[in-house]
Amino acid sequence: MYIPSFNSFTDGQEIVAFMQRYSFATIITQMDGVPVATHLPFLVKEENDKLTLQAHFAKANPQWKEIEGNTSLVIFTEPHAYISPNNYGKVENVPTWNYIAVHAYGKAHILDDIAQKTELLKHTINAFESAYLQQWESLPEQYRLKMMNGIVAFEIEVTDLQAKRKLSQNRSEQEQTNIINSLSQSPDANEREIAAYMSKLPDGQSK
Repeated sequence: MYIPSFNSFTDGQEIVAFMQRYSFATIITQMDGVPVATHLPFLVKEENDKLTLQAHFAKANPQWKEIEGNTSLVIFTEPHAYISPNNYGKVENVPTWNYIAVHAYGKAHILDDIAQKTELLKHTINAFESAYLQQWESLPEQYRLKMMNGIVAFEIEVTDLQAKRKLSQNRSEQEQTNIINSLSQSPDANEREIAAYMSKLPDGQSK
């Protein structure tokens, strides 16, 4: 990913927190030399300085057949906002877009064991709807096994993490203030989130 120095995002804890918050990501691999993508909810875990991503494909999705031992790219990105040149002090300016994105690279390992699948689904339910766990565990065992046989669970150990915050860091303090004020009043939730992220930039990168 192209990352100018002033857009570099290097705080590991903040990056992981962003990935966990916007965990519905896109996994990209190659099949016969052609890029293939699937959109999946991911579990993002950091333990002992190791960052792992867990998710599962539908078994009918052929992309899973290409991931074992090959490098996958998982892209996490969500809030974004159009930035009008009306926020700038000079007429000689053009529109742009603010956003945050994280690219995670690593090789996938398929989790074949039924106990591993069970654990993955338990953690996934806890992450997205913990109240459903009791209902899931009360379902007939044969039904749960049928559901689990219809998925392919996998884990990726991240070996390269690239993160970018394009939040108008190259603009003047007044222009950044104009953008934050404008986006904060927007009816669009994405734009308000970008304003919030701009407001939280470290000293020296924002107003």
